[in-house]
Amino acid sequence: MAVATCGSLLDQLQKIWDEVGETDVERDKMLLQIERECLDVYKRKVDQATKSRSHLLQTLADAKLELTTLVASLGEKTFVGMPDKTSGTIKEQLAAIAPALEQLWKQKEERIKEFSDVQTSIQKICGEIAGNSDRAGIQTVDASDLSLKKLDEFHGQLQQLQKEKSDRLYKVLELVDTVHDLCAVLGIDFYSTVTEVHPSLNNATDVQSKSISNDTLARLAKTVVTLKEDKKQRLQKLQELATQLTDLWNLMDTPVEEQSLFDHVTCNISASVDEVNVPGALAKDLIEQAEVEVARLDQLKSSRMKEIAFKRQNELEEIFARAHIEIDTQAAREKILVLIDSGNVEPSELFADMDNQIIKAKEEALSRKDILEKIEKWMSACEEESWLEDYNRDDNRYNASRGAHLNLKRAEKARILVNKIPALVDTLVAKTRAWEEDHGLTFMYDGVSLLAMLDEYAMLRHEKEEEKRRLKKKILEQPNAEQETAFGSRSSPARPANSTKKVVGPRANGTANRRLSLNQNGVRSVNKDGKRDSTKSVSPMKHAAVSKEDVAPRASPPPATP
Repeated sequence: MAVATCGSLLDQLQKIWDEVGETDVERDKMLLQIERECLDVYKRKVDQATKSRSHLLQTLADAKLELTTLVASLGEKTFVGMPDKTSGTIKEQLAAIAPALEQLWKQKEERIKEFSDVQTSIQKICGEIAGNSDRAGIQTVDASDLSLKKLDEFHGQLQQLQKEKSDRLYKVLELVDTVHDLCAVLGIDFYSTVTEVHPSLNNATDVQSKSISNDTLARLAKTVVTLKEDKKQRLQKLQELATQLTDLWNLMDTPVEEQSLFDHVTCNISASVDEVNVPGALAKDLIEQAEVEVARLDQLKSSRMKEIAFKRQNELEEIFARAHIEIDTQAAREKILVLIDSGNVEPSELFADMDNQIIKAKEEALSRKDILEKIEKWMSACEEESWLEDYNRDDNRYNASRGAHLNLKRAEKARILVNKIPALVDTLVAKTRAWEEDHGLTFMYDGVSLLAMLDEYAMLRHEKEEEKRRLKKKILEQPNAEQETAFGSRSSPARPANSTKKVVGPRANGTANRRLSLNQNGVRSVNKDGKRDSTKSVSPMKHAAVSKEDVAPRASPPPATP
C-alpha cells in the first residue's frame, strides 16, 4: 500500500473538485481552511514540545537541587558520584545525574536508619532513667541534617547515657546488695522488701532489665536509710538488753552456763553498727527473747537486791559496831526495803551509795582506831584495878593454895598497870578533844560521849581516893578507940554490915539511863533502861554509867541508811 502524502492527497482533492465542478472561490476557501487546520496541528505540537522541554528542564533543575540538598544533608563536601557533564541535551544531562541521585538516596536511607537506631537507643535509656520505658518507640529523624558530624554527636550522647546507665545499674546493684545484707542482719524478707521498691529488682530477673530510674534509686536509698536506722535502733535496744542482762547476771551471780545461752546477745554489747554483720544478729525474735529473759530476771531482782543490800548493811553495821558507833539499824533496813519495793532506785545506784557509806564508815573507824585502842587499854586497866582490889581483900591470898603464885604475878603486873591509868586517861582526853576539834563532832562511844565518860570516871576516882583517905584515917584512929573501949569510955566503931566497896572505872555500875557493858570483844551498848540486851551475851564484869541527859551532844554519828 502506497503511503499517502500531502501532494497526492491534494491531487486527489483537485480531481474530485474538477468532477464536482467546484468554483475557484470554494476551492480557495477549502485550501485556506486546510492550511489553517495544518497550522493548528503544528501549533499544538509546538506547544506540546515546549511543555515537554519545560518539564524536562524543571526535572533537571529539581534533580540538581535534590542532588545539592542530599549532598548538603549528608554533609558531603565532595561527592565521588557527582556528574561532571554539565552540557549536552537535557535528556543527556538527566541521564548523567540519575545514578548520582540513586546513590545519594540509598546513602540517605542508610543514614536515616543509623540516626533512627541511635536516637531510639538514646530515647530508650532516657525513658529508663525517667522511669518511663514506654517512651521508647519509632523516632522521627530530621532529614535536613544527616551528616556524620551530627551522627557522631548522637553517638557521643548515647555513650554518655550508656555510661550513666552502667553507673546507675552499678549503684542499683550496690544498693540492692546493701538491702540484702541489712535484711539478713535484721531477719527481714529480702525479696518482698526489694519488690516493694520495684518488681524488676528481684534477683530472679535479668540484670540489664533492672530499673535504674531516679524514682527507683531514690526509693532504694530511702529503704537503705530506713533499714540502717532500724538496724541502729535494734542494736541500741539489744545493747541495752545485753547490759541489763549482764547487770542482772552480776547481781544474781548467774552461772556461766546459763549466761552462755545468750552469747549471741552479749557478743554485740560494745559493737558498732557497721561491725554487726552476722545474719539474724538483730532479728526481732532474738530481741524479744532477750526482753523475755530480762523481764524474768527482773522479777527475781527484788529479792536478790534485798539479799545483797542487807549483806552490805550487815558489813556497814559491823564496821560501826567495831568502831562503837551507834546507829539505828532497824530504820536503815526499813528504808532499804522501801527503796527496793518502790522500784525508784537503780541497783547500781543503791549499791554504789552503800559502798560509799562503807568506805566512809571505814575511814571514820580508822580515824577512831587510835582512841579506841587506848579506850580498851583504859578499860582493861580498870578491870585489873578492880581485880587487884578484890585480891587485896582476900585474907587467904598468901596461902599456899593452888594457883596462888599466878595471882601474885598478876597482882604485881596489875599494880604497874594501875599506876599508868592517870596518864592513860590524860592522853585519852587529849586525843579525844583533838579528834573532836578536827572533825567538829562529839566523840560518841556506843551512844555516850567519851569525854563525859572520862569526866564521870575522874569524878568517881576522886571520890574513891577520898574514900581511901577516910578509911586510912579511921584505921589510924582505931587503936585509940580500942583502948577507950577496953576502959569502957566509948562504944566500938565497928564497920556497918551493909557497907560495900565503891567500884571505880568505865565498867562500874551506875544509875544512868545509858549504860556500857564489856564482853570478850570490847564495849557495847545496853538499853536505855539499864537492862542488857537479851540477844547478846552479858559479861559478869562491872559497869560504868554515864547519863546521856547530862551530856550536851555535839553531833550525831554518820547515817547508816543508803
